[in-house]
Amino acid sequence: MLNQGDKVAIVSLSRGLLGEEFCKHELEIGLKRLKEFGLIPVIMPNSLKVDEYLRNHPEERANDLKKAFLDDDIKGIITSVGGDDTYKIIPYLMEDKEFIEAVRNNPKIFIGYSDTTNNHLMLNKLGLSTFYGPCLLTDLAELDKEMLPYTKEYFNKLFMDESSLEIKSSPIWYNDRDNFGVDEVGKPRKSNKETHGYEILNGEGTITGKLYGGCIEIFYDIFTGYLNKDAPFIYNKYNILPSNDEWQEKILFLETSELKITPEELEKMLLEFKKRNIFNLVKGIIVGKPYDEKYYEEYKEVYRKVFKDLNTPILYNVNFGHAFPRCIIPYDAEAVVDYDNKKIFINSKMFKNDNKCLKK
Repeated sequence: MLNQGDKVAIVSLSRGLLGEEFCKHELEIGLKRLKEFGLIPVIMPNSLKVDEYLRNHPEERANDLKKAFLDDDIKGIITSVGGDDTYKIIPYLMEDKEFIEAVRNNPKIFIGYSDTTNNHLMLNKLGLSTFYGPCLLTDLAELDKEMLPYTKEYFNKLFMDESSLEIKSSPIWYNDRDNFGVDEVGKPRKSNKETHGYEILNGEGTITGKLYGGCIEIFYDIFTGYLNKDAPFIYNKYNILPSNDEWQEKILFLETSELKITPEELEKMLLEFKKRNIFNLVKGIIVGKPYDEKYYEEYKEVYRKVFKDLNTPILYNVNFGHAFPRCIIPYDAEAVVDYDNKKIFINSKMFKNDNKCLKK
């Protein structure tokens, strides 16, 4: 758990938007909101560097994450925003014994989404259970007068000592903004009533497993190098992805980004998972709401097509990932997914007792 008065590090592990002048008002809002939660934000040395500098210096991004883990006073780490190349920091950290020992001996809450999938998978390999969820720029710095209520509700879960929590469908979903300028401060997003709720696309019954996943475009890059040619090499070198035996313990959560990939692109990415036998190994699938509900029905048909010869159950339209609002998904937490009644429960006992969130 986090507690009021805790220090939390702000890290820019992907894009360096926090350092750009056009984001200054959003940075101020995000820091203000953290303080309203009773937290003390600690901006790491390179987090406010401009995007071009951070893109050219992955070693500095890596160093910020290391510093945060080495600092005993820092209890949580919040990513600033996503991007497309945070995988580049992996070699600097996976070959740094001091960093690895810090992660294992000084665990902290780590949260973010999108390109941060890479950071989650690396930390998971080192034994740390992290949280796929809100980041500073897109969530805490929401330009409306308050954070989106559903997002705030689940961010608050980081402060609560609960034995179990339910991931419920949000009654409202939001479109993204057309711009994020100063003139948008205080203005609400366009909101929409949720008309679908959770949908079952395949399978039935109740399953129990360990949560694992992230942004599907990042996984496809890891598999094929379609964004970054050296990403598969790095993942293979450090053996970051689960073994077949480990995949069999997982409930896989997948979501699509603001790129709004076409149904044809989604099918290609899903078929790569299928080719690797992952869909046949995992216990079940949880799929995030499509961004702005673009291709909502078309994506459903793609999943049905790819899984037509598999029994793996699929729960669709869950509020995590890029679509607004978003919950938190804890990696490696035991989840119970009831596909008959469309419910998701997470056993959070593993996160209790002195912040011991390392895998046993």
